[in-house]
Amino acid sequence: GLNQIDISPAAKAERVAGTLAEVGLGEHSGAYPGELSGGQAQRASLARALVGAPELLLLDEPFSALDAITRHTMHGLLLSLWRHHGFGVLLVTHDVDEAVALSDRVDVLVDGRVAHSERIEFPRAEEPDPRHKASLLEHLGVQA
Repeated sequence: GLNQIDISPAAKAERVAGTLAEVGLGEHSGAYPGELSGGQAQRASLARALVGAPELLLLDEPFSALDAITRHTMHGLLLSLWRHHGFGVLLVTHDVDEAVALSDRVDVLVDGRVAHSERIEFPRAEEPDPRHKASLLEHLGVQA
């Protein structure tokens, strides 16, 4: 995290403020966690992860507790941050639509093992190819 980086306290404060602004929380920098909405709390979590400039973000069901509109907004924010910073992302999700929308490769795990791996033909497209969703659902044993 940020404490591992050897920079001055003023530079740390500047980096924190910049990261909060980048995720849309600049005006809420003094807020306590209980004062934030679910979407704002997820933005704060993203900011906390990004402030140290990681090469890889590990995200385990980061948007599962959010409503559909906020989830879609957070998808856009994550993609924007990814394009700007160039970090890698390992996303764990049970949402096939989310996996197809945010990934360039999807691995389906069954009993802790990769049962199917699929490259997404046009990753992070505005309208993901429905064939990927159908294929993944089939490998999950779900009727589409």
